[in-house]
Amino acid sequence: MSGTVYLVGAGPGAPDLLTLRAARLLARADIVFHDALVHPETLALAERAVKVAVGKRSGKLSTAQRFINKQLIDAAHKYQIVVRLKGGDPMLFGRAQEEIDALVEARITLEIVPGISAAFAASAELQCSLTRRALARSVVFATPREAAGSKQNEWAKAAAAADTAVLYMAAGEAEHVSAALMANGVPASRAVVIVENASDTTRKVIATTVGELPAAAQGVGDGPALVMVGEVYADVQAAINAEVFPLSLLPSCKTA
Repeated sequence: MSGTVYLVGAGPGAPDLLTLRAARLLARADIVFHDALVHPETLALAERAVKVAVGKRSGKLSTAQRFINKQLIDAAHKYQIVVRLKGGDPMLFGRAQEEIDALVEARITLEIVPGISAAFAASAELQCSLTRRALARSVVFATPREAAGSKQNEWAKAAAAADTAVLYMAAGEAEHVSAALMANGVPASRAVVIVENASDTTRKVIATTVGELPAAAQGVGDGPALVMVGEVYADVQAAINAEVFPLSLLPSCKTA
């Protein structure tokens, strides 16, 4: 009989943002296949498990997805509890569907455990809601990153049409992102906040605009970064420029 594969969200980074269900599964896991950026303290919860790194990092040597799929299937024939630990939430830019399809085709039992995505962790740390009454009623999560052979998508059009846009894996393509947003009608003056390493002690926040994004993105390091675009971030700009942070300390940011 085969075991069960659990696709588990590790959250944005901080170990204490892991869900209770995820923590309990890690404690029971026989083997854990984990992403590159999972916090060591999170991995330490899987005390009895074999740990296998299968992370993907932009511009660096990565494990092929088809090989990860095969590893999960093989592990399910050997172990009862197989955990595939993914950064953030498995179902958002986590290539979960490829693993789900492979497991279903192999008739392996699977369950999915949600995690906190980086967009929500970053918003919490900025103390700035993704939505705001009378200002922001729509949110788009998008990425400009395209896999080889993928069909052309209209991420910039969708991001431009939304009141708030959170762009994953976008800081490294800042020049393209800036030009694409402006080509779709976003003003160069629209507020942008870049958040690197959301929820981690090494977090970095950079306030800029769509037009100045390429220059600002040069300040981003090797950590995962979000490019957050929208009028809601004008307050964050003001707070950072006034050297008053977090946002709640700035009187003009208090809303009814």
